Amino acid sequence: MWTPTEEEKYGVVICSFRGSVPQGLVLEIGETVQILEKCEGWYRGVSTKKPNVKGIFPANYIHLKKAIVSNRGQYETVVPLEDSIVTEVTATLQEWASLWKQLYVKHKVDLFYKLRHVMNELIDLRRQLLSGHLTQDQVREVKRHITVRLDWGNEHLGLDLVPRKDFEVVDSDQISVSDLYKMHLSSRQSVQQSTSQVDTMRPRHGETCRMPVPHHFFLSLKSFTYNTIGEDTDVFFSLYDMREGKQISERFLVRLNKNGGPRNPEKIERMCALFTDLSSKDMKRDLYIVAHVIRIGRMLLNDSKKGPPHLHYRRPYGCAVLSILDVLQSLTEVKEEKDFVLKVYTCNNESEWSQIHENIIRKSSAKYSAPSASHGLIISLQLLRGDMEQIRRENPMIFNRGLAITRKLGFPDVIMPGDIRNDLYLTLEKGDFERGGKSVQKNIEVTMYVLYADGEILKDCISLGSGEPNRSSYHSFVLYHSNSPRWGEIIKLPIPIDRFRGSHLRFEFRHCSTKDKGEKKLFGFAFSPLMRDDGTTLSDDIHELYVYKCDENSTFNNHALYLGLPCCKEDYNGCPNIPSSLIFQRSTKESFFISTQLSSTKLTQNVDLLALLKWKAFPDRIMDVLGRLRHVSGEEIVKFLQDILDTLFVILDDNTEKYGLLVFQSLVFIINLLRDIKYFHFRPVMDTYIQKHFAGALAYKELIRCLKWYMDCSAELIRQDHIQEAMRALEYLFKFIVQSRILYSRATCGMEEEQFRSSIQELFQSIRFVLSLDSRNSETLLFTQAALLNSFPTIFDELLQMFTVQEVAEFVRGTLGSMPSTVHIGQSMDVVKLQSIARTVDSRLFSFSESRRILLPVVLHHIHLHLRQQKELLICSGILGSIFSIVKTSSLEADVMEEVEMMVESLLDVLLQTLLTIMSKSHAQEAVRGQRCPQCTAEITGEYVSCLLSLLRQMCDTHFQHLLDNFQSKDELKEFLLKIFCVFRNLMKMSVFPRDWMVMRLLTSNIIVTTVQYLSSALHKNFTETDFDFKVWNSYFSLAVLFINQPSLQLEIITSAKRKKILDKYGDMRVMMAYELFSMWQNLGEHKIHFIPGMIGPFLGVTLVPQPEVRNIMIPIFHDMMDWEQRKNGNFKQVEAELIDKLDSMVSEGKGDESYRELFSLLLLEKVEQETWRETGISFVTSVTRLMERLLDYRDCMKGEETENKKIGCTVNLMNFYKSEINKEEMYIRYIHKLCDMHLQAENYTEAAFTLLLYCELLQWEDRPLREFLHYPSQTEWQRKEGLCRKIIHYFNKGKSWEFGIPLCRELACQYESLYDYQSLSWIRKMEASYYDNIMEQQRLEPEFFRVGFYGRKFPFFLRNKEYVCRGHDYERLEAFQQRMLSEFPQAVAMQHPNHPDDAILQCDAQYLQIYAVTPIPDYVDVLQMDRVPDRVKSFYRVNNVRKFRYDRPFHKGPKDKENEFKSLWIERTTLTLTHSLPGISRWFEVERRELVEVSPLENAIQVVENKNQELRSLISQYQHKQVHGNINLLSMCLNGVIDAAVNGGIARYQEAFFDKDYINKHPGDAEKITQLKELMQEQVHVLGVGLAVHEKFVHPEMRPLHKKLIDQFQMMRASLYHEFPGLDKLSPACSGTNTPRGNVLASHSPMSPESIKMTHRHSPMNLMGTGRHSSSSLSSHASSEAGNMVMLGDGSMGDAPEDLYHHMQLAYPNPRYQGSVTNVSVLSSSQASPSSSSLSSTHSAPSQMITSAPSSARDKYRHAREMMLLLPTYRDRPSSAMYPAAILENGQPPNFQRALFQQVVGACKPCSDPNLSVAEKGHYSLHFDAFHHPLGDTPPALPARTLRKSPLHPIPASPTSPQSGLDGSNSTLSGSASSGVSSLSESNFGHSSEAPPRTDTMDSMPSQAWNADEDLEPPYLPVHYSLSESAVLDSIKAQPCRSHSAPGCVIPQDPMDPPALPPKPYHPRLPALEHDEGVLLREETERPRGLHRKAPLPPGSAKEEQARMAWEHGRGEQ
Repeated sequence: MWTPTEEEKYGVVICSFRGSVPQGLVLEIGETVQILEKCEGWYRGVSTKKPNVKGIFPANYIHLKKAIVSNRGQYETVVPLEDSIVTEVTATLQEWASLWKQLYVKHKVDLFYKLRHVMNELIDLRRQLLSGHLTQDQVREVKRHITVRLDWGNEHLGLDLVPRKDFEVVDSDQISVSDLYKMHLSSRQSVQQSTSQVDTMRPRHGETCRMPVPHHFFLSLKSFTYNTIGEDTDVFFSLYDMREGKQISERFLVRLNKNGGPRNPEKIERMCALFTDLSSKDMKRDLYIVAHVIRIGRMLLNDSKKGPPHLHYRRPYGCAVLSILDVLQSLTEVKEEKDFVLKVYTCNNESEWSQIHENIIRKSSAKYSAPSASHGLIISLQLLRGDMEQIRRENPMIFNRGLAITRKLGFPDVIMPGDIRNDLYLTLEKGDFERGGKSVQKNIEVTMYVLYADGEILKDCISLGSGEPNRSSYHSFVLYHSNSPRWGEIIKLPIPIDRFRGSHLRFEFRHCSTKDKGEKKLFGFAFSPLMRDDGTTLSDDIHELYVYKCDENSTFNNHALYLGLPCCKEDYNGCPNIPSSLIFQRSTKESFFISTQLSSTKLTQNVDLLALLKWKAFPDRIMDVLGRLRHVSGEEIVKFLQDILDTLFVILDDNTEKYGLLVFQSLVFIINLLRDIKYFHFRPVMDTYIQKHFAGALAYKELIRCLKWYMDCSAELIRQDHIQEAMRALEYLFKFIVQSRILYSRATCGMEEEQFRSSIQELFQSIRFVLSLDSRNSETLLFTQAALLNSFPTIFDELLQMFTVQEVAEFVRGTLGSMPSTVHIGQSMDVVKLQSIARTVDSRLFSFSESRRILLPVVLHHIHLHLRQQKELLICSGILGSIFSIVKTSSLEADVMEEVEMMVESLLDVLLQTLLTIMSKSHAQEAVRGQRCPQCTAEITGEYVSCLLSLLRQMCDTHFQHLLDNFQSKDELKEFLLKIFCVFRNLMKMSVFPRDWMVMRLLTSNIIVTTVQYLSSALHKNFTETDFDFKVWNSYFSLAVLFINQPSLQLEIITSAKRKKILDKYGDMRVMMAYELFSMWQNLGEHKIHFIPGMIGPFLGVTLVPQPEVRNIMIPIFHDMMDWEQRKNGNFKQVEAELIDKLDSMVSEGKGDESYRELFSLLLLEKVEQETWRETGISFVTSVTRLMERLLDYRDCMKGEETENKKIGCTVNLMNFYKSEINKEEMYIRYIHKLCDMHLQAENYTEAAFTLLLYCELLQWEDRPLREFLHYPSQTEWQRKEGLCRKIIHYFNKGKSWEFGIPLCRELACQYESLYDYQSLSWIRKMEASYYDNIMEQQRLEPEFFRVGFYGRKFPFFLRNKEYVCRGHDYERLEAFQQRMLSEFPQAVAMQHPNHPDDAILQCDAQYLQIYAVTPIPDYVDVLQMDRVPDRVKSFYRVNNVRKFRYDRPFHKGPKDKENEFKSLWIERTTLTLTHSLPGISRWFEVERRELVEVSPLENAIQVVENKNQELRSLISQYQHKQVHGNINLLSMCLNGVIDAAVNGGIARYQEAFFDKDYINKHPGDAEKITQLKELMQEQVHVLGVGLAVHEKFVHPEMRPLHKKLIDQFQMMRASLYHEFPGLDKLSPACSGTNTPRGNVLASHSPMSPESIKMTHRHSPMNLMGTGRHSSSSLSSHASSEAGNMVMLGDGSMGDAPEDLYHHMQLAYPNPRYQGSVTNVSVLSSSQASPSSSSLSSTHSAPSQMITSAPSSARDKYRHAREMMLLLPTYRDRPSSAMYPAAILENGQPPNFQRALFQQVVGACKPCSDPNLSVAEKGHYSLHFDAFHHPLGDTPPALPARTLRKSPLHPIPASPTSPQSGLDGSNSTLSGSASSGVSSLSESNFGHSSEAPPRTDTMDSMPSQAWNADEDLEPPYLPVHYSLSESAVLDSIKAQPCRSHSAPGCVIPQDPMDPPALPPKPYHPRLPALEHDEGVLLREETERPRGLHRKAPLPPGSAKEEQARMAWEHGRGEQ
């Protein structure tokens, strides 16, 4: 049965509970729970963390704590009954725990460890506090430590400052705002000091300054290490002031035995002393700790003969010093003892012993020496602060060690009452003695006794030093052989006070003989009484004593015999008649000096003081004695204070008339003496005296009379010192007056009451009279008034004993009222006057409401005057703070209402004015100095703000009502409202309170919102209808907006516990203010139009606050605004414009979120639906919502760690939205520049130029002035456009897009020409010319293009479910691009097929990326078809200004013909059209339209042949027109490729497929196309004929055999086609290809040969990407058998998928420009041979590194493949998709391109020894090709230096019209298919190695200048040598030029002698392996086994070249 708990209400979880039972509550250890019910060992309740979740938990898991339960029942609240500071520590540690872990995560390790230490300390302190075993003092100390640590941690973690009072957290509701402000200040100071927590309230104005803190040195002797003395020693420690040259403390004595231990065994570990009462002034003196070491033993240490062993003398040994200034810093830092070693030095000359310490300090090293390094005193020191009681309390262990208290000589700075002391310090100074007929000087010892009057020796009255017991006699140390000894030894004589009078000192002088007997012979004595005859003690001075002769027989039993003699000179003068027959004769030549210093609270050395105390003995001298009292020292007076006061009042009673004034003056002197800080502690003695011992019942009359007389005299007297002193003594004079009157009243039962009252009133009239005098011309009077005002508040408490509160208040009011109320009486007087008022307010009198009612008006009057004049603001604020504090504490009383009313009337307006002035000053100073003046701003502003808030907080409805009713006119009200709104706004803007003063900020906000609620009704009532005032309303709205946006009110960003606390106390004040704001908006009515569009931005800011309720309240206001503008203007353009403008800036600042967008749309659409202007409204709301979507996307991109692409895409999207949808030109231009900056950052210079061009196009060539905007100055439109054009041209230049820059150059030239600005015209024309040069000379890479689909709802809005085409970066291939995209979208999944995704993918909450490469379809077809246009020009138009892209997918339609697959292979061609051309303002644009067509097999064949014809014609034309110089190799290879392929079955496959009768019958509609194909084949034969004719004309003699072979093969080709085309043999070989009817056929299509694909795939089960990329040849599949083969195909099986076939075909017939486009094809088995397939374009050949040979067993397949190669598509039809071929992907291998490439490059190769091969096939051409061909003037690639001029063959220039220029890597010279006639390498060429030979094409050998025509012609045609040399073949490969990827054409080539420090870079621009993983290549090369080289004959004249080459090779090898 569950029963409600009675006692068990609150507990702490001591073991975690997992809640594993039904209804179980999960609890973590340390959580607190509130218990509701119990049942059989289980509790039911809630965790305080989650108060809404109830559950059960085991009772034994809970530790119960006592708690207070309020409101018992269902809604009861439970508060633990524990010290509030314990609760705070618990809560704070829980809050810190999570933040502490974050510090580690953020690498703030230092703070992490510090905080851990502090948290452990807090846990320990909390444990101590909870233990309950501490005393009250200890609890206070622990709390102090806790608060210091809490505040430190909060400060360092950026948490809120906690205001405290007496270590307790204050409740802001219980104290005034002023006090709360002061507590915050003091908490802040205590945090900054992190030392002791001072009292949190600042001292009140009446408080005096703090007492000076005495310092104490704790000294402990650890050991004295010595090994040569061997005798007992006394060590004396003292403090010595070097500057004054005197000892300032008593001596501390330690007695040690000969072993160095204490002589008294009990003293072990207890040899310590405390040097007390050092003032702060002392600590600044040049102090030293001096240690004198005196040995007790023989006369001479090392001479055993000197003196008998039983006689011991005190002999000086050594001295050590330690400078306190040197060690003070370290002692201050360390709280515990610190050890020091003092080195002991001995004196060289004993006569200088008294100065040894000074000599050591001065470092006079000649006068002392160190006896041994081992001599040293080890001491420990500790510095302590505080009075003795505090020291005892804090350091009890020290006092348990038998501590010797060693006092200061003389009194400390502060003499404490009750500090009884009676010490006489005597110093043995020196003596001068006769030799006495001896040959050597004496060894003199002085013995001293203290004797009483009766001759008895006083016991234990001599102290050699603290730490040892007192003794009865003193023996001085002996100086060896010195008749004038200097001792300087201080002895303390603690003689009892009752024995002092009559006692005397006797000094006996003995000579210590060192002979055997060692007697001590008495030879004289001296004496001195301690008190003089007049009763004064021996004065503090040096006294010369007479020495009297005597001997051992002399007797001192009768001391009267010598006491009658004069002891010194002064004494002698007093008694001249001394008989000469006495026993003791004075030795006139001998003298003895002592000095004394008295430190006594009972004895005086002052004659005047003694005369006063014994005035009755000499009554006639009273006047004189009283006059001389002020010359007595203060120490003497305070010692005898009570006696002196008694004496004075007795004298006063004795004769008032005669002595009254003198007694009054003496009394004033004594009272003022007690104001001195040194004697301040004697004030309680004075108070006690007045209360308990004072008996002058009649004194008051005389005191009042004298005081009044003084006051009245002040007007006439010039010197007023005595009057001012009397004013300062006012407090104690009144105490005496009042106490005297009380005594009199008590004695006489209240007689003469009226007279007393009237005399007091008269006295007050005199006081008012003094204060009312004009003191402007009299400084003395000014000081008198100041003294009076300072003392005046101190008399209130005394008056209250005799008068009622009201009477005293009236006295005070009259006095304060008598002060001049003007502020012109002088600044110093102003201060004094206000200080007096301040102390009045702080006095007890002011705490009575009766007195406040009387005093408040006059106080407020003075403050009002000063505030009006802006004078003494700080003091005024202090007074106001005190008043508010008092009013707050007594706010329960009814009278407070009246007081608040008074303050509102007097202060509110002037407070506002003052604050406005201060704030404006602070702004001005900030502007001038760049920093605030603390005096003017921080402190004063804070004080006055707290005063204003205190006042507003005290005001209630009535006060506000009265305030608003009291305004005479609306203008006054308006002025008031403007002021208060302005102050409130400044409060929020200026952040008067620091960020961590959360309590203060929240209270401020609460007061503001409450005040605004009161004032808004007045605003509505007075300024709405006819009296509408825009200024006031605007001020109100601005205030409300600022209020809601305050950072301190944004509860969403704070912890949940803190949020709950704030909501419980204040609620959400933003919501309160939002309701207020909305209702006021509604009250505006038709005046709303005045705030459109002005308030749209501010209101929008409010709606963006992440508080749903505020948003719900405020968003409908926008509908209201739209409605009002619609009514007025018929549209809401202003609302629209302003809303869009502000939305942009606010969202970019981080405001707003997705939920806001939805709510905005929902609320406004709902409102707009009901309006007549519904359509425009909905359109507007929709467009704003869409803008918000884009802005939020943009913001997320910008602030996140997003990639440049995302940011750019987002910006483009937003920019276009501004332009196209909402037509905001300014915003559009802003985003143009943001986009441009992003492009520049990403080095997309072309895109940056296009972006700026958008702005440029908006401008006209006009002189219209433009304002300053963004970074543009104010200038004319023409100037801005010119500047933009220049910048754009510059960016086009950097992006190498010169063709785009040229039209702008022309446009600028046109403008300059029209203005006759020839200088600029010349400059721009030169620029244009240089761009033409750059186009022809500089290398440019053709980029890849990729189609990307973004599918799924997780993508940003601007990408979601859209497809784009992206322009890749330089050298970027498909795989690299795909990796980049996946890294930009790490959550995305790459789709593995090219099909369009279905709805499931489009709508899912995920990200899918679909990427494949696409082929551009250029717009400028004409340029590309013109024969004479250089390829560098064409190259640009192929890939720029492209808007359409193509992607082909092969598939089989119908049954597949296994004999000839071309019959059924179709192509699905997708054409994508973009929104804009590439390049443009972005690297990617959205796909606007997709078109899908299917290409039949026949059409495909037509395109293949047509493209090849076009290519042949173009190349032949170049040779005919001499565009290609010198080398005919390019044409040789191209012709060889086509003719050889045809002979071996190239186009024969098409014949089989399409000229077959079956096919013609089945496809009657294709007749025309078949005819077209036939015509193209005829045309090809025709073109080949022309080509051979040109070839014959230019061919080198050594190449004739190749030409002959080509002619033979051409005849065979014609023969094979003869029966198909009967007229073929008639074609003239001279016919030019350009005149054929098909001369203008497009060269941009690339159909394919399925059979060749089939063969390629069959023989190459490897990654086909590389094959296509690295192999290129003619229409033939491979070179003919006669010419021999460069590349053999390996074994493999053919896949059936058409995609495989197509891809093989694409790869075999590649487009070099897009060779990287199929990079996603999977890697296949690396063990198989690398295939090579040829294309229809011989100019696209791969470099020789790519050439490998296949096993001879592949011959048949190879032959078949060769036949197929003719049918491959041209370069345009490059492989496109990352997804195909499927068969290859099924192998499950990843697309590792590097490996694929290497398998092709360095696949397994064997020597060819097939006997079936023809001689031609076995024969080898081994040609050296220097380099790839370059157009004239082109910057060459990085080449080996040796290849430049010394090559066996002339360099082959590239065809300007070839699809790829030489630097672009399409060198056909070394292609596989060209090998048959030019450099065909047989299988045996590579037979020695399965790897490709090492590469040499690095940057190391870049030529020093560009090639030119002369260089080309320099070497004559050298004879080609044909050899079997493998080394020659290797050389041809090594010598290949390369172009570094990192050095495009514009880079200036380096001198070959000074190679740049770059790694070797591969040549081929489309080699992913070489591009992405050069390291792999290098590794492969180093691992590659070297083949055996065979000797080969060198060609004639090439020996030197070969030597150079070999040397270079050797260098490379070593490298």
